[in-house]
Amino acid sequence: MTLAYVDCPTGLAGDMLLAALFDLGLPRERVEEPLAQLGLAGAYGLQWQEGSSGGLRGLALTVEALEAQPPHRHWGELKALLEASPLDGNLRARVLAVFTRLAEAEGAVHGHRPEQVHFHEVGAIDALVDVVGVCAGLLHFGVDELICAPPPAGHGTVRTAHGVLPLPAPAVLELAARAAVPLASSEGFPAGELTTPTGLALMATWASRFAAPPALVPLRVGIGLGSRRLDRPNLLRLWLAEPSPALSSPGPGGGEILQPLVLQQAQVDDASPEDLAFLIEELRGAGALEVFSQPIAMKKGRPAALISVLVPPDRAGALRKVWWAHGSSLGVREQLQQRWSLPRRSRSLATAWGPVRIKEALSPQGRRSMKPEYEDLAQLARRHGLSLQQLRAAVQAAWASEERS
Repeated sequence: MTLAYVDCPTGLAGDMLLAALFDLGLPRERVEEPLAQLGLAGAYGLQWQEGSSGGLRGLALTVEALEAQPPHRHWGELKALLEASPLDGNLRARVLAVFTRLAEAEGAVHGHRPEQVHFHEVGAIDALVDVVGVCAGLLHFGVDELICAPPPAGHGTVRTAHGVLPLPAPAVLELAARAAVPLASSEGFPAGELTTPTGLALMATWASRFAAPPALVPLRVGIGLGSRRLDRPNLLRLWLAEPSPALSSPGPGGGEILQPLVLQQAQVDDASPEDLAFLIEELRGAGALEVFSQPIAMKKGRPAALISVLVPPDRAGALRKVWWAHGSSLGVREQLQQRWSLPRRSRSLATAWGPVRIKEALSPQGRRSMKPEYEDLAQLARRHGLSLQQLRAAVQAAWASEERS
């Protein structure tokens, strides 16, 4: 499992998040290719350079609008563009979720429908680059879970297209209220904006919770610098990490982990197999832990499918939007459930043919088990002309040898 932790002592902004991803080694094409699929090639300039803030190094990122006469889009038009785009399904779902949060918050604070939110509020070129780039970057690094520190929002005033507004920015407060995001104190900071609506919308969409970091093993750290000069280093740190190795012995109560989950279900009898496959893909991309379907028979003997989704409670609202956008059912049932799971961790295991990701688990009786990731086995099987059975046995033998040593 790849975890990400966002440490944001001086606030959140989309350009700081994207700069941190580039500092981690995100390839430029991972951002430029999806932007080109949206028809934005040549509409922006994207530059970053190494710098420092308060004596600490990092990357500073600049997005420049290159359109002579940028189009004036409303959120409704931008949403249609994103939904019709050839973006990867997971990326499209994440980007839509971020911009939907932004549009709903901006619409609420200005008193009009989200679809009427103007381009400069949710779709200016820098916001598009930041949102698409950050979502593409987190997917590139295979982030399974992201935790974010509570960000300070700032105080004072800020000049916007609507004139001088109080800080925290109205959209930031609305986003925080809607997603129950805790805001850290801005006491002691110079007056000014610390957290932007784009930065908070990205984290409200991606983060499973806002808290201090749990026990983690940091693997790599990317640093994104802010543009304002403060009385302290103005930076954001993005950690890529693994769960702390906690599989040496069962914990109290046998070591099981109790997790609250929401079960969402709908019976679908009027969708094609292609439509169902697309719905399932979008649900997974929006943060579902598990999605599965079962054949059922409905009234008058009609064959149908029961679609079931397990999702953390804080992601249930985002998944309902996917149901309404891509499902044909007029209702979705929800039940709050609990799931017991065994302690687990993911890591890479070296083999004679290359690394293979494995998932290890520990039973309450202290028995350890391992399962290799199918995608890695399939890749090595094709590359070396071996069977999955041969590779699986080799990985098991390598793991068992590690256990004995």
